[in-house]
Amino acid sequence: MLEITMNDQVVTAREGETILEVARRHHIQIPTLCHLEHVNQIGSCRICVVEVEGAKSLMASCVTPVNPGMVIRTHTPQVRQARKVLYELMLSDHPTDCLHCERSRDCEFRQLGEVLQVDLSRFSGERSKEMIDTSSAAIVRDNNKCILCRRCVAVCNEIQGVGALNAQNRGFHTEISPGGNLLLGTAVCTSCGQCTVVCPVNALKEKDATAAVWQALADPKKTVVVQTAPAVRAALGEPFGLPPGTLVTGKMAAALRRMGFSQVFDTNFTADLTILEEGTEFLGRLAAKALDDGVINQTQLQALHLPEHLPAPVLPMMTSCSPGWIKYVEHFFGDHLSHLSSCKSPHMMLGALAKSWFAANKDIDPRQLYVVSIMPCTAKKYEVTRPEMMNDGMANVDAVLTTRELARMIREAGIDFVSLPDEPFDSPMGQSTGAADIFGTTGGVMEAALRTVYELVTGRELPFENLHVKPIVGLERIKTASFQFSDVKPEWFFLEGVTVKIAVTSGLAGAGTLMEEIAAGTSEYHFIEVMGCPGGCISGGGQPRPTNDEIRKKRLEAIYREDEGKPLRKSHENPDIQHLYHVFLGSPCGHVSHELLHTTYTRRNRI
Repeated sequence: MLEITMNDQVVTAREGETILEVARRHHIQIPTLCHLEHVNQIGSCRICVVEVEGAKSLMASCVTPVNPGMVIRTHTPQVRQARKVLYELMLSDHPTDCLHCERSRDCEFRQLGEVLQVDLSRFSGERSKEMIDTSSAAIVRDNNKCILCRRCVAVCNEIQGVGALNAQNRGFHTEISPGGNLLLGTAVCTSCGQCTVVCPVNALKEKDATAAVWQALADPKKTVVVQTAPAVRAALGEPFGLPPGTLVTGKMAAALRRMGFSQVFDTNFTADLTILEEGTEFLGRLAAKALDDGVINQTQLQALHLPEHLPAPVLPMMTSCSPGWIKYVEHFFGDHLSHLSSCKSPHMMLGALAKSWFAANKDIDPRQLYVVSIMPCTAKKYEVTRPEMMNDGMANVDAVLTTRELARMIREAGIDFVSLPDEPFDSPMGQSTGAADIFGTTGGVMEAALRTVYELVTGRELPFENLHVKPIVGLERIKTASFQFSDVKPEWFFLEGVTVKIAVTSGLAGAGTLMEEIAAGTSEYHFIEVMGCPGGCISGGGQPRPTNDEIRKKRLEAIYREDEGKPLRKSHENPDIQHLYHVFLGSPCGHVSHELLHTTYTRRNRI
């Protein structure tokens, strides 16, 4: 600890802290724009400048470390004037169409103007950037509004490890874009949308689908159904003033019903279904490996009642429910696609079932059935355009709305969201277990799978306290754990005493680390969960802003509360899933499931 003087008050500081960190800890507010805690600390915008006694010029507080005895003043006339001029210069190169901008309610640039007491710029001249890129199926890049803060660059490169966005050119002609004058839709972009979460203005945003959904709802020929992802219920309340981590499951269902959707389904239903399919596939890979190694024979294999056509004995198996992760591995590790589970993501499964089983039962023409997914994710917008996500010439899902888009539509519909009563989801795809809820956070898919896989093999519950695999709970980039099969059922004798090693990562940089191990042949894992966004779907590219670690933790806690409050907490116990297999699908990974619920992947170029 050391002492410095800040605004004529002696305060304590920790060695290595920046002026900004010390100020915030002592409740002194220094405005920032380019700064993003733990991610982007480059001092490029200079809005955070302060006076440091003895320094020749004003210092950027976000990158200037404190020294013993330092004397700092944060709001002198010179500092305030400098911030105003810097802001006015940025404003002179920025559209002032705030009334027409969807970010006007939460635009950090506009809010900064209010703090600095600047509403007009004294400067005018040529605009540096005039281009709107709509080539991506998921993300719109509006360079007119870019303020060159480089937050998106830091997230794309440092957190996601993709590098789709970087600063191009120099000086007045600098712009943030893919290299080689590529458009976002043709670049190596995973559509994860983390850039849209950290953008302080409206330069990066999800491609809007609200008009298409309103049009479908107004079409008397269409039956419009909707489904909601697990993570949405832990974040949708935030745009309406509710604290982060407030569960709004029932209000969400009520709002969607009042918007005009004919059926309100829960993606959790097919999250449970995913566990049955993915868990069976994992056990199939273990059995196939045992067969290859000569540990079991064909007669013993048949006693396991696995699908007739076993998956390849490729380990580790990796989850496949995150479309941003799928596109990442297709681009960067195309030689290792066999490690991916063949399961479609849960919302695509529900879409496929809606246009087959549900439509047939309700005597609805599936070509007039319009399926909308409410997702925390921008990559889902890209996912629904993939040709692999079609059956009988029809897309499984017709439109994806992010949590942010749904909030805007609820307001447009004049619905008082906070005052709504809690209402249930509709049958037959509305019942779920707690295992499905935890799909919304990093580690949840793995834990849900283990709850079922362990019980199928041993006949007993997973031996972890309250069913939670604690080593994989939390926001660390890469988490690992292991468990041992013991006292297995007779037919699973070859797994007796086997220690299964698992890994969980969220954010694509961590995925890259684990994939490098696989490529090098050094991976020790049997099963790996990957979520494309840091923290998992709770901080997906379509979730409300801001999203930081404090908010992630509150959303994560809400997801686990939802799980623990359910009477059923293991996917294989869902009676509606059991009925679905009995009357329609037959068996996990069987013929019907293979046609509707499984898919293939595409090797893509890295450039």
